Parts: sequence; C-alpha cells; structure tokens
Amino acid sequence: MNQPTLNPESGFFRARISLSYDGTNFFGWGKQADRRTVQGELEKAISAFIGEEVSRENPVRTITAGRTDAGVHALGQVIHFDADVEREDFSWVRGVNSYLPHSIVVNWAKQVPEGFSARFSAFERTYIYALQAGPCRSPLMNGRAGYVMLPPKVWFDVKAMQQAANYLIGEHDFTSFRSSECQSNTPVKTMYAIDIFSDEPWLYFRIRGNAFLHHMVRNLVGSFLQIGRGKQDPEWMKQLLQAKDRQLAAPTFMPDGLYLTKIAYPPEFDIPSPWLNASWLPHQVTDF
Repeated sequence: MNQPTLNPESGFFRARISLSYDGTNFFGWGKQADRRTVQGELEKAISAFIGEEVSRENPVRTITAGRTDAGVHALGQVIHFDADVEREDFSWVRGVNSYLPHSIVVNWAKQVPEGFSARFSAFERTYIYALQAGPCRSPLMNGRAGYVMLPPKVWFDVKAMQQAANYLIGEHDFTSFRSSECQSNTPVKTMYAIDIFSDEPWLYFRIRGNAFLHHMVRNLVGSFLQIGRGKQDPEWMKQLLQAKDRQLAAPTFMPDGLYLTKIAYPPEFDIPSPWLNASWLPHQVTDF
C-alpha cells in the first residue's frame, strides 16, 4: 500500500478528510468572498487548528471530490489538502471539528501519498435524493427532503419511473439534464445504477455514476417525477437523452433532498466507507 511521505520539493504532507454536512444554510461548497460556504468554513477551521502563523505563510487550499450547490447536503464528501505540519489521523478529526460549526463534521482523516487527488483519483460517485409526498409537508424535514404535494390516496407510478431509469444506464450524452452554467468538459457521463425506493410518504432515488454534470441529479429527479405522476410515459426519458436539449426536460427540482453520499476510489488508497448509518436515511437506501 502507498505510504504518506513528505514531498521533498514542497515540504508538505498531503491529508484527506471525509465530511458530512447539512447544506441548508450554506451557499454551496465553493468559497465566495461575501457568502458562507462549506469550503470557506472548512479552510478556516483547518487554518485555526494548524495555527494562524503557519497558515498565513502557506494558506490552506482544499480540493474536493465534488462541488455541491446551495442547499445540497453531503454524507461522504472527500477532500484533500497539503500542509507543512504533521498530525495523527484522529488529531485532525478532533482538532478540526473543534473549530467547525455544528452543521459540518469531519468523519475521518488520513495522510496519503502526494499522488492522491480527491477529485481526479475518484472513479465513482453516488447521490441519494430523498422526497416526501402527500397532502401536507413535514416541517421537521424542512431543508432536508424535497416535497411534492399529492392528493390523499394518490402515489407515484414507481414501476414507470424505474422503467425510465433503465434508459439512462450506460454511457450517454446528458445535455438535456445539464445546467447552462455547467463547466464540465463533456456532457458524456456513465450511469452504473439507478434505484428507486418507495415507502409512502417517502420516495428515494439512489443514482450511481462515474461523474455528474451541474444540476444533473436534480434535473433527472424532476423528469422522473413527471413520469411518476403520469404526465409523461417512460419512453420520454429516452427521447430526452436523444434530443440533447435542456429545454425539453423538466425544470430543475429543489436542492433540499439531495445528498452526496459516497465517493469511490481505487483500493490502494484505502478510503474508509462513509458513516451512512449515522444519517436519518433508511438502511435499505444507504446499504450498498
């Protein structure tokens, strides 16, 4: 197994950290000058832990496996950063957590070889979308689950949605589900599995792929719901793929129920599994 070493040229150690966070009150992941973001809070916490003088000389710069939008959550986000101080693994966890707001938690930390990249070493990402549906929304799940108003005794056609999901498996051009602000070099991505779990009044989408476009999961969920409510048939999803036209797909669905759940890496990097059992999501959805 690769061992973490001091880079003789830079003099830095590389560390990786796994995060969980409630994204409700953040303007997404990426640091912004006048807005509260997850990256901004994390880099402040790491800087405080290693010491302000050290961080002034060598500012902390975190690299993430996947940027999340405003209101989107994470259960197994992974980041890496370089630091010219060395700490025990659990010391990073305990120390950085002591400076973080309660809505962000470091789950584990490990030193890694310089060749590891939280973004480019990852080969698979999994998102879960949690949705409540019915005549009234639950105020206790505000910001933590999406919502669709349905009349009493009415539910989605889950079989039709799962049939539509089958059209998305494999490598495709996902332009129809791509935000106009997306900066990805290519709209071609590979979906490995899409599972839909129904447990009234809850509906869960678990989507696993090599990578995702900006707003892609939320755009897919919006289109699934059109099919689940009988407004479109399952073949519509296939037509959307072929059209490569964002204007034809459903509007972008709300961010509230979206969770970046797991990032997969080659085994030589020895990445621990995220603490999915600590979330409120049911075991049948997080057990994969």
